[in-house]
Amino acid sequence: MKFISPYIAFSAPSGAGKTTIAKTLQEKYKNELVISVSATTRPRRPEERDGVDYFFLKQEEFEKAIAQNRFLEYEQVHDWYYGTLKDTVEEAVKKGKTVLFDIDVNGALSIKKHYPQAVLIFIQPPSEEALIERLKNRKSESEETIRKRLKRMEYEYSMVKHFDHIVVNDDLQRAVREIEHIITAK
Repeated sequence: MKFISPYIAFSAPSGAGKTTIAKTLQEKYKNELVISVSATTRPRRPEERDGVDYFFLKQEEFEKAIAQNRFLEYEQVHDWYYGTLKDTVEEAVKKGKTVLFDIDVNGALSIKKHYPQAVLIFIQPPSEEALIERLKNRKSESEETIRKRLKRMEYEYSMVKHFDHIVVNDDLQRAVREIEHIITAK
């Protein structure tokens, strides 16, 4: 499969389904696509694996990597650092892979600055109510965390105008097909 860019970034409010979509596409195109593994200082959830879901770093380690200019982008979101390590992205592209970024809106815009050919896709939930339901169903989010995520959603929606495409995730399979149509070169 040929993709329209070696850099494809998905952003969305937490709970909109960007990680599920990215993993679905990566599974389907496992020889061509790789999901960029971000670094974070947030605690690991029980089902997450270091180096697979995130690189889990202590705050001091993360700040040292910032000082060494090792990030394409980084940001502090919901009290935790998140960032994309340059070397992991460059290594994947050198191997001929297309990199999928599962990233917040500011991170996506930073990726576009580094790689102007990057394709930015904003994944939107069908409604705020559906988003709240998804976050509650995770059973890993406190009420306070859900409130913080919903408060940030207004900002995230204000940044949509900078994205190349918007896909509403009201049906996972339909959303995946729509994104495949966007990212594959015909």
